[in-house]
Amino acid sequence: MNRGKPNRGKRPRATPEELRARDLAEREKALSEWVPKTDLGKQVKAAKITSIDHIFDNGLKVMEPEIMDVLLSLEDIVVDVAKTTRVVRAGRKFSYRAAVITGNKDGYVGIGTAKDIDRFPAINKAKRKARLNLKRIYRGSGSWEEQPTEDKHSVPFKIEGKSASVRVILMPAPKGTGLAVGANIKDVMILAGLQNVWGKSRGRTATKLNFVKAAIDALQKTAEMKSTKDIERKFRK
Repeated sequence: MNRGKPNRGKRPRATPEELRARDLAEREKALSEWVPKTDLGKQVKAAKITSIDHIFDNGLKVMEPEIMDVLLSLEDIVVDVAKTTRVVRAGRKFSYRAAVITGNKDGYVGIGTAKDIDRFPAINKAKRKARLNLKRIYRGSGSWEEQPTEDKHSVPFKIEGKSASVRVILMPAPKGTGLAVGANIKDVMILAGLQNVWGKSRGRTATKLNFVKAAIDALQKTAEMKSTKDIERKFRK
C-alpha cells in the first residue's frame, strides 16, 4: 500500500479567476483609501473629470496611477521577471526586475518596468509605472473593403517600432485573420483591443522585453500621425 506523506499546511493553488477577483478587490480597496496629491487627481476623485480622452486631448500629465484605475478598467499581464546581480564592495547584491503591460482592451496600452529586492514588490511597482505610461492608440477597420463605421479591430496603417536591436512592423488585416504576430507580443495586441493584425519582426526577438517594447513603440505611432479631422474621426477608437 502506497502511503504518501499527508498534504499538510499546503494551500491549493488559486485559479486565474480567483487571482483576478483578489486583485480587483485589492484595487478597489486601494482606490477607496486613495488621497490625491495633484490637482488632476483631485478632479478625478471628485468626478469632475470622468473621461480619459479629456486627459489625452488636453495633454494633461498623469502623475498618480490611481487616476487610470478610476477612469479605465485595466488588466495587467506580467511579461518578464528577471533576477539581476550587481557587484558591490560587500559582495553581490541581488534584485528582481519586473516588466508588466496593462491595458483596457479598448485602445489604451502601456508598459512599466521596475526593480526591487523582492519579486512581488517589483511587480507591483511595474504595474504602477505601466499606468503612468499608458498610450492611446488609433485603430482601423483593417481593409478598404470594410465600411468606415464598422468596428475598429486592426491597426489603421503600416507602422514600425523599435527597441534596441528589435524591429517590429505591424500591418492592417481584415476580419478573420487573427493576430498573425509573434507569440511574445500577442498579449500587447489583446490589451490594446486589436483582433486582426499582420506582423513582421527582425533582430533579437528572443529578448522578450525588447520585443514587447518595440510593439508598443509601433502602436504609439498611430496616435502621432498628422491628419485632418475627418481622418482622425475615422481612425479614432
